[in-house]
Amino acid sequence: MGFFKNIFSKEKKESLDKGLEQTKTSFFTKLTKVVAGKSSVDDEVLDNLEEVLISSDVGVQTTLKIIERIEARVSRDKYLGTEELNNILKEEIAGLLSETNVADAEDFTVPQGIKPYVIMVVGVNGVGKTTTIGKLAYQFKKAGKSVVLGAGDTFRAAAIDQLQIWADRVQVPIVRQEMGSDPASVAFDTLKSAVAKEADVVIIDTAGRLHNKINLMTELTKIKRVMQKVVADAPHDVLLVLDGSTGQNAFEQAKQFTLATEVSALAITKLDGTAKGGVVIGISDQFQIPVKYIGVGEGIEDIQVFNKMEFVDSFFNVNH
Repeated sequence: MGFFKNIFSKEKKESLDKGLEQTKTSFFTKLTKVVAGKSSVDDEVLDNLEEVLISSDVGVQTTLKIIERIEARVSRDKYLGTEELNNILKEEIAGLLSETNVADAEDFTVPQGIKPYVIMVVGVNGVGKTTTIGKLAYQFKKAGKSVVLGAGDTFRAAAIDQLQIWADRVQVPIVRQEMGSDPASVAFDTLKSAVAKEADVVIIDTAGRLHNKINLMTELTKIKRVMQKVVADAPHDVLLVLDGSTGQNAFEQAKQFTLATEVSALAITKLDGTAKGGVVIGISDQFQIPVKYIGVGEGIEDIQVFNKMEFVDSFFNVNH
């Protein structure tokens, strides 16, 4: 199967392979035990495979879909050897990821004819939201785009300061106000500044958790409404950042944020330090929201545009 695509550089591929190493090792250690001493895929193998997928944080609903598809193939082909299980799993997971119906982006690009392209970033504190914004700003700038950042998480002084550090590091302008300022006001000023500068991309941070008196949904809706006074169809992307290392907790966060606002894309971080990379498969399938970016390391370069086929290829490529 033509999983490997030329658009992926050798360095990116190696970085992805390395980032998924722990997930892969854990998954295939369990999978080896499932097929040990078995020559064909029978009910016992499928039951054990179900456990492996669930314990690899693929999620119950997605796991059941995968098992059903493999069962259909077993009954159709009558006899499937366990040595074929890897390839079948690879094909079914790739098929599942492709069903989000969104083509993979080829690089850090923004649609033509939209300027500025406004990305509103949401997610709880501690998932790597600010780091993701900084890395994205770096990648867009490297791609020749002018970028403006907005420090809309005004509930934490640390969030504003962190974003400032990234803005300085990447050398892009930032719009900020004092802690406790109205986040919508920061978003408004950021877009005003970006339009005046004729910037290509605007990335706005938002609070991960709000004080009890303010409802998250109300706040995010207000930020959107105020942004639209400057750029009529903003935001063009609502990017939810999830920490891949939290496994099932990431599912819960995805659920909460998709209820609070219209999330259009996902960034899944910290895949390099965890054996829970299966969460990418489950979240993408369950929420039918495309995974747009993945974080595979600490460095400024360690963010990738998510490519479904490359991900599956790295996940199943055990010859390292």
